[in-house]
Amino acid sequence: MESTHLGWRPLIRRQWPLACALLFFLASGFLGEVGWWHVPGSVVVCVLAVVAPRRPFDAALSGATAVAASSIVMRVAGVPPMIPMLSGLVLAEVAAVMAIIAIVIRHVASMRAVVGTATLVVVSVVAGVVRPEYRSPYWPDDYTGPGFWAQVVFGAVLLTLSVGTGLYFRARDRERATAVRAEVAAAQHAERMALARELHDVVAHYVTGIVVHAQAAQAVPSAVQEVLPIIVRSGNEALTEMRRLVGTLRGTDGDAPTATSDLADDVRGVVEQSGQPVRLHVDLPVPVPPSLGRSVLRLVQESLTNTRKHAEGLSFVDVSVVVEDGVVHVVVADDGRAQSADPAGGTGGYGLVGMRERVELLGGRFSAGRRAGGGWEMRAALPVAEDR
Repeated sequence: MESTHLGWRPLIRRQWPLACALLFFLASGFLGEVGWWHVPGSVVVCVLAVVAPRRPFDAALSGATAVAASSIVMRVAGVPPMIPMLSGLVLAEVAAVMAIIAIVIRHVASMRAVVGTATLVVVSVVAGVVRPEYRSPYWPDDYTGPGFWAQVVFGAVLLTLSVGTGLYFRARDRERATAVRAEVAAAQHAERMALARELHDVVAHYVTGIVVHAQAAQAVPSAVQEVLPIIVRSGNEALTEMRRLVGTLRGTDGDAPTATSDLADDVRGVVEQSGQPVRLHVDLPVPVPPSLGRSVLRLVQESLTNTRKHAEGLSFVDVSVVVEDGVVHVVVADDGRAQSADPAGGTGGYGLVGMRERVELLGGRFSAGRRAGGGWEMRAALPVAEDR
């Protein structure tokens, strides 16, 4: 469950409440008695807590290192932290360590989560021994600060809160992932059932005609010459319908583009209808069958629809349809960034599922995801099989 490649913008949207809280705790450390020896270490730990979802386990180890280094610096300088909250750690450090523990528990595999949490806890306890003892001038002479057991109980409560928060979000993430997988499986099942129904209703008609005419030819040998052309025509029509069904996958796609004998013009028409800044490249040295061309058009149309719904700050969309070595290569790439909110009307999230199923049923390869330089890219490779 190590965190995925979370971009900086999603990270900021997710972590800004924590960043504001830690900034407040850092500022509160300057109230009353002024000190700064603990500030560099506190800042480092707080920054690590904010960026922890990108690399949770590394953030835990780095946070422990920062606390240890800050403790050694204060020990060498002989300057105690200003108003420590727990075991020599100031308020900002305690809050940051709690946040890192919760994030590690949420995102990291169990064994690594235990190691990361234990490292932070051990270093925090040792910091109380290494750092010089704090004593406020406003304390009575006979007061030495919170007792050992009071700190143990308080620390146990804070650790329980951190671990409990991490486990709660971990369970919620697991439930969400299970729900998404179930919805995707249901969508795939619905796609297959729709395809099966149309195969039975449309193709079975032609197959039944072939069987009937073949039986007639067996019963009346003199009628073979008349029946064979009918069988051939019915077979060709059945093959064409099967290729169309495999190419479209959904029998309910009423808005799917119509393919003609000129795929290049068809692609240009889909691009023009999108109304987006498209840079089109088409290279078709050999003709593409209309049954396959319809799937190519559907891939381009669905990709441009996704770009319009999900991309912000778009300056271009590259659309490439090229035939090489008997394979149609379809590439749609843009330089947009993900929207900060869901598109109007929402999204079912099944567009990529349908495209992948469409390509795989045609014996092709499909991939889609974020580009290294920013934006989104869809790639599909479909083998060309001429209609007979």
